[in-house]
Amino acid sequence: MENDTNAYVQPYDKRRSAVHPPPADRAHRPSVSTRILTAQRGFFMAASTFRGVLPATITPFTTDGDLDRDALVSYTQWMESIPGVTGLVVNGHAGEGTSLTREERIEVIRLTKETVGDRLAVIAGVGGDGSRVVAGEAADAAEAGADAVLVFPAGSWLRFGYQEGAPRERYEAVRAASGLPMILFNFPDATHATYDLDTILSILELDGVVAIKDGARSMIRWDTELPVIRQRFPDVPVLTCQDEFLLHTMWEADGALVGYGALVPDLMVDLLEKARRKDYAAAKEAYDRMAPLTKVVYHRRSHIESTPVMKLGLVHRGVLRHATVRPPLMPMDDLVAQEVAAALKAAGIEAA
Repeated sequence: MENDTNAYVQPYDKRRSAVHPPPADRAHRPSVSTRILTAQRGFFMAASTFRGVLPATITPFTTDGDLDRDALVSYTQWMESIPGVTGLVVNGHAGEGTSLTREERIEVIRLTKETVGDRLAVIAGVGGDGSRVVAGEAADAAEAGADAVLVFPAGSWLRFGYQEGAPRERYEAVRAASGLPMILFNFPDATHATYDLDTILSILELDGVVAIKDGARSMIRWDTELPVIRQRFPDVPVLTCQDEFLLHTMWEADGALVGYGALVPDLMVDLLEKARRKDYAAAKEAYDRMAPLTKVVYHRRSHIESTPVMKLGLVHRGVLRHATVRPPLMPMDDLVAQEVAAALKAAGIEAA
């Protein structure tokens, strides 16, 4: 698909910081709702997509470790049945996207989109290291029917960091290759791949960037940078993915794009709605009920264990038949399964 992104791109001046207003000539930049509606080939993804819960879904496997297509369709149908779920994010961390082959990633997108049709947005995670690689993944996603892409930082940046201008170029490459709307994904502040505020603002200037998924996991940055983003880009929805800080961030977020939603989308919707009403007492009560589950899923030896733990939870809920994961992820033992069952019960969710 041919795309002239340069028609909307303004040169980025590093001297333009949080205290500098945007240039007057950015008035031609389309609003988010306009950009979303005009960017799609078939499904018109409304801005309201980003005002709800967008679970980063898991990928079911057979006991032999192959992609379980029937289980994926069934799981997707279950997700669609939850009121307040406005989109599904596939091929991300929770979905073991880096353990899928190219053909499997395409198949996951295709099956998910065929299942939900135009009723939900399907957003594909793309995270290849090089710009050509990630652009190719985005082109595959567009061909498979994705409505948007969630753009991960290059994996090499996690250890080594990035050169100035490289993140913006990455988004330009994805846009040019796919023509799809893009969600900016900011990684945890503890990594070298996190984007500073100037980098975030430079990416948000690009046509085709329709939302930001904030995963910096720094409440200092959340409280100080969010007002700047709101002032500069008031039409760009901000999605929290702060699984461990949901109560704090739900108050200001437009929506939630969280791996936690792969297991308890209903609880995520409930918390978001109570926070949106500014009902602190009700939101705190809901959050506290989830606390044992949050601990079991995320407060572990390694954060990467959240996916096998959530699959155990989905077995307990009757959504999956078994909790098979692919190496390098390892299965969890029966004791963890018991902990998950107890935590789900404490959160008000009984076994299916």
